[in-house]
Amino acid sequence: MAFWYNVVSGQVESDENKSQGDDLMGPYATQDEAAKALESAAARTKAWDDEDRAWDEQGLED
Repeated sequence: MAFWYNVVSGQVESDENKSQGDDLMGPYATQDEAAKALESAAARTKAWDDEDRAWDEQGLED
């Protein structure tokens, strides 16, 4: 079973009770992973921003 994070309600949903796709992040393997969806997304975005910054500092811009 997959789990989803609903960005509108802030609730974790399962395949059995999930809302429309536009409101969901996922799928996640566990309820805990789904509950931490926003934290995970923020961490990935920060890592990508850090990589971009390092790339730019090396003078390797597009």
